Amino acid sequence: MIPFVKGHGLGNDYLVLNEADLPHPLSKTAIIRLCDRNWGVGSDGILLLVSSTRADFGVRIFNPDGSEAEKSGNGLRIFAKYLWDHGHAKNEIFRVETLGGVVECRCHVRGGRMNSVTVEMGKVTFRAPEIPVTGADREVVAEPLTLKDGSTLTVTAVSIGNPHCVVFVDRLEAAECRRLGPLLEAHPAFPNRTNVQFARVADRQTVDILIWERGAGYTLASGSSSCGAAAAAVRTGRCDAGRVTVRMPGGELVIEVRRDWSLRLEGPVEEVYTGRLTAEFAETYLIPP
Repeated sequence: MIPFVKGHGLGNDYLVLNEADLPHPLSKTAIIRLCDRNWGVGSDGILLLVSSTRADFGVRIFNPDGSEAEKSGNGLRIFAKYLWDHGHAKNEIFRVETLGGVVECRCHVRGGRMNSVTVEMGKVTFRAPEIPVTGADREVVAEPLTLKDGSTLTVTAVSIGNPHCVVFVDRLEAAECRRLGPLLEAHPAFPNRTNVQFARVADRQTVDILIWERGAGYTLASGSSSCGAAAAAVRTGRCDAGRVTVRMPGGELVIEVRRDWSLRLEGPVEEVYTGRLTAEFAETYLIPP
């Protein structure tokens, strides 16, 4: 039987598996089934431990629709706790290779328990090549985007190794996030689709957001979305550089936005349970492609 771990960061949950334990590569069908909350284990995605020649560890991040993500702030914290708790990591600081680049994770161990992780998320850029912009530097910091329903939203495009689209609003409404999120995610301006954040600035150090996650839908929390929203708030002059608290339905994360546009994420993480996939499941879904 194949072991797995389930963890969450502020309600954003992932399954962690080791590629070495799998008889065959994960198929799209297997990913969808595993993430399904009725027919599988249930999660917002899968973190797969793989080997790396560029870092101490490698991870592949899969969305519940079977697509692959470049980076995940919550996923990286869950992955770091898995590596520490299950004896893969011998040091509190290590590097992890993602599809969106190599990041550094620092595990914070208190009283023998590791329940907080700091992740160096890399540098942020504000570009979306498909969106026509008025500025010569091609940064998309306040550009109108027309949706399929005919509405127009002013967006800030952010990349942290994975794509984000931030929309600043005066009032946050979950129903609007669920309605407009899929339209923005699949907008032609984002050929690889995008994560979407609706953001309301509370003060110079605080941002409230709702999240529509690419390939996952409405999500209680997201580390990379928090990074994108915090960086966009600083870039557009709504917040000051430095530590920005991002509040989500699942809880809070602190993002340090440095003046060179590198980002550091700090937040809690919790392992929920360990389990094993049955031989029946493996024979049915973990089959050769």
